[in-house]
Amino acid sequence: MNSTDKQKKFEFMRRAIALSKNNVVALNGGPFGAVIVKDNVIVGEGWNKVTTNNDPTAHAEVEAIRQACQKLSTFNLEDCEIYTSCEPCPMCLSAIYWARIGKIYYANTKVDAAEIHFDDDFIYQEIPKALDKRKIPMEGMLRDEALTVFKLWSTKVDKISY
Repeated sequence: MNSTDKQKKFEFMRRAIALSKNNVVALNGGPFGAVIVKDNVIVGEGWNKVTTNNDPTAHAEVEAIRQACQKLSTFNLEDCEIYTSCEPCPMCLSAIYWARIGKIYYANTKVDAAEIHFDDDFIYQEIPKALDKRKIPMEGMLRDEALTVFKLWSTKVDKISY
């Protein structure tokens, strides 16, 4: 990587960090910011809006993904990179995978986040547990009825796969 590319990457990360700081100073939510970059241009920005939007899914990475997808008119961000002020939580990491983002750059770690009471380790520990061992009870129902919709989808020839 040449020094120009390295400088651009630092600029993108500094923008993500600035978004996180601006959010804290403005009292708009948690200390998290993210930018999505395609071809060395920022195509999406996001900052934590959980408390301002009363939306537990309004994390910086998810907000940046939403903005980038709107701007690029696609649900596939495979040619993009994400710069985030903190290592993504399980939800954001999943969203990044669903969006097919090519690379993740992060600043703070999940350990750093836990030290200021954003501890996602609990969720990481829940995921591999058997369903009946998780903290939130889960109960399946009406599977046969729901499977008819899956069968409809699987035979549909004009669907948009993702």
